[in-house]
Amino acid sequence: MIKNNDPLALKRRTTIGNIIFDAIIYITLAFVVVVTVYPFWNTIAISLNEGLDALKGGIKLFPRQFTWRNYQNLFKTDRIVHAGLISVTRTVLQTVLSVFCTTTLAYALSRKEFVLKKPLTTLLVISMYVNAGLIPGYMLIKKLHLLGKYAVYIVPCLVDVFNFILVRTYINGLPDSFVESARIDGANEFRIFVQIIWPLIVPSIAMVSLFTAVNAWNSWFDTYLYCSDKPKLHSLQYVLMSILQASQNQSANAADANSMAVAAASGSSRASVTPISTRSAITVIATLPILVVYPLVQKYFVVGMTIGGVKE
Repeated sequence: MIKNNDPLALKRRTTIGNIIFDAIIYITLAFVVVVTVYPFWNTIAISLNEGLDALKGGIKLFPRQFTWRNYQNLFKTDRIVHAGLISVTRTVLQTVLSVFCTTTLAYALSRKEFVLKKPLTTLLVISMYVNAGLIPGYMLIKKLHLLGKYAVYIVPCLVDVFNFILVRTYINGLPDSFVESARIDGANEFRIFVQIIWPLIVPSIAMVSLFTAVNAWNSWFDTYLYCSDKPKLHSLQYVLMSILQASQNQSANAADANSMAVAAASGSSRASVTPISTRSAITVIATLPILVVYPLVQKYFVVGMTIGGVKE
């Protein structure tokens, strides 16, 4: 009989308990990964499958009839290519300008000697909870003469209050010795911000940049409101939304499947273009840039650069 205080028995029970606990954790995480990844993987499989065959359903992990034709048909359309260019330039410009303006404002309102620090911060926070509404916002854009212009994608998004709070909180956590030492050396505020503060808040800048880029890339409603009558300013997400609506209208018509089947029997290329395959291909194209960018900035989320900077 093994005593309760036997260290070997206690160690054995602890080891077995740890193994069971780890197994449960790994199984749970594996299930979460599968549930998270499967929808996107299935979308890729459908986008790489022949359009008419995809209408039959039953595609899970791999395409039954592999083809690149769905992507080729998309890139043959000038509308898709131009819209993608608009989305890329918009995302880059909005991210760069918004991050610079937001971080600059956060630094200014983080200074203790700034007299208007509290009232301006309160005003910005109130704007997060009190919104004028859609119609006043539209009238403001109209009075600023931004309707139907590329600047409507950039100007209203120069400062994001939520990102401002994140950056200001990060700056407030920095030692005041950095700024005081730079002022003693004769540096002005702009130089302090660019050469001292900016390198120290890289993790928060990376996080804010990712949030801004994702919002800019996925945005389509502003195009619908302000630039719907300007095809040259249509973003990729707006075009995607339009194609999704068109595909839903097509799928509602029962005669489409019969017409596609007739086209397939006659060898027409129209058989390779179906709503479900086109929708899947566009979804992959719209999502891929975010999947590529995210791993590049993820490492900055938990990296601090102030350790060892100043010895108190």
